[in-house]
Amino acid sequence: MQEYVPGLDGIPATNSTISDIDGEQGVLSYRGYSIEDLAENCSFEETTYLLMHGELPTAGQLARFDRRGSRRVKYNAREIMKYMPITGHPMEMLQTSVASLGMFYPESRQYVGGDVEDEEYLDQMALKIIARMGTLVAMWESMRKGHYPAEPREDLNYAANFLWMMFGWEPNPLYAEIMDACLVLHAEHTINASTFSAMVTGSTLAQPSMVAAAAIGTLAGPLHGAANQRVVEMLRDIGSAEKVPEFVETRLKKKQVIWGMGHREYSVKDPRAKILEKYIPRVMEAKGGNVNPLFITAQALEKYCDERLGPKGVFPNVDFYSGILYSEMGIPLDQFTPIFAVSRSAGWMAHWRQQIRQNRIFRPTQIYSGSEARKVVPMPYRR
Repeated sequence: MQEYVPGLDGIPATNSTISDIDGEQGVLSYRGYSIEDLAENCSFEETTYLLMHGELPTAGQLARFDRRGSRRVKYNAREIMKYMPITGHPMEMLQTSVASLGMFYPESRQYVGGDVEDEEYLDQMALKIIARMGTLVAMWESMRKGHYPAEPREDLNYAANFLWMMFGWEPNPLYAEIMDACLVLHAEHTINASTFSAMVTGSTLAQPSMVAAAAIGTLAGPLHGAANQRVVEMLRDIGSAEKVPEFVETRLKKKQVIWGMGHREYSVKDPRAKILEKYIPRVMEAKGGNVNPLFITAQALEKYCDERLGPKGVFPNVDFYSGILYSEMGIPLDQFTPIFAVSRSAGWMAHWRQQIRQNRIFRPTQIYSGSEARKVVPMPYRR
């Protein structure tokens, strides 16, 4: 008899060469490179190339790769966004806008049944999604404030251009560095929920814009991509470091989530959290030592949880620090998850490419536990 495993926990869904996790040692690697090495030495663009091609690019390869990924969107895509209600969540905007890209770039449908070995074509399709994701998120931030969106700048890298488009002024170099690191750290994480969603949709040979839209919808849930927003909301609710013990004990007693604590894959501290944690002193120094109360509360929360939950293998994850840093950079709370989507689009497209090259449509089975065979009783005789 087959055994039902809730959430497919531990069940292999694919054979992949893209990324790997050692949860006991706290190691995350992309194509064999540790996340620490990549975050320190590589840009998001280099990391995206690595995820899709398996090797880090030369300067010439990266330049050609970048040229194929125009960040501009057609005016009618912007017109669609203009009529969306500003009260909607940016993830709803992003899913709708990304899904519509296939209508404006119909060549994305040509691969169906075609040659999936055409590297140039697959790059073109994937980069249309990745390059425009940041543009759409930044445009929405301007438009919902009543401003005309800034044009993308080709003289800036992806992270700095994103901040330029979102705020409309030259990005702070430190913030641009932090944003680039965040994009690298969130770009890929094996077969998480949104990546699996992308793979399932891709296995039907749906066009890439639909693959990304499906993944965005999955990422929107608080148990996946929306957790870093919940971290900041939680820290604000706690209010001060002195209230941390009472807050934690109350949450534990009620068996409620402590946002940013623990990860299904790691029994030690998330390696991505360690990298982002190092930016906090630099941000504080750049601000002349003006410490954000959120940082003090966060440090107290981590210390208390380390003593209380550390023996159980529960430590801070990447969401714990990314949310704090985004907040310090002036990014609105509801834009945290869309930024996650911007970054993770690199991983989604890498897995999409891999999926259609070894494709078989996903069709898992089930364990039926319903009624035995029975006959329909005519309406007058039903009781």
